[in-house]
Amino acid sequence: MDDQGTEMVSFQLVAAAGEARSLAFEALEKAKSGGIFDAAAKLMKQSKDAGIKAHHIQTQLLSTEAAGEHLSVDVLLVHAQDHLMCSMLAQELVQELICLYECAATKNA
Repeated sequence: MDDQGTEMVSFQLVAAAGEARSLAFEALEKAKSGGIFDAAAKLMKQSKDAGIKAHHIQTQLLSTEAAGEHLSVDVLLVHAQDHLMCSMLAQELVQELICLYECAATKNA
């Protein structure tokens, strides 16, 4: 994979990871502001789907490297990996927060 290919994959990774993170926080907002837990669950499913897409892109990079085709690591690729890790952490934390909101709503009902 040449530098242009790595750059394109990096942009795809940033986009997919960013979508996953945004959807997770949109889900949190549904749970927090309106207790709309069904909508929050649907948004989290969409977030996880986007996260899987991002993970597949990362796997493509790893597979390329493992096949002996060295990738040049530049700031854009590092930035893309950072986006992926942040989105994965956001998904985990948001899911826990939604559970807390749902438990609180159940106790108050």
